[in-house]
Amino acid sequence: MNIEKTTNGNELVLAIEGRLDTTTAPELESEIKASIDGVEALVLDFANLEYISSAGLRVILSAQKQMNKQGSMVIKNVSSDVLEVFEITGFTDILTIE
Repeated sequence: MNIEKTTNGNELVLAIEGRLDTTTAPELESEIKASIDGVEALVLDFANLEYISSAGLRVILSAQKQMNKQGSMVIKNVSSDVLEVFEITGFTDILTIE
């Protein structure tokens, strides 16, 4: 998994590439925790995300809970496979997906 980080004022964009699973989820979690202070808008760009596991879902849910306190979070460019996981798990009701 690769994470490309872009900051624009109080907006943080994390473009995730590859697989978000048990092996890589801690890396994303660490990146979010290290970068989220002062961020009012978190954008997760999933254009190149191939797969997401329950470990990845946990990290996204944790990020959403944190951003509910300090701003907003949007997930963009979700593939049909990842969107299906979000739908099955009910995450489409919790997350803002564009």
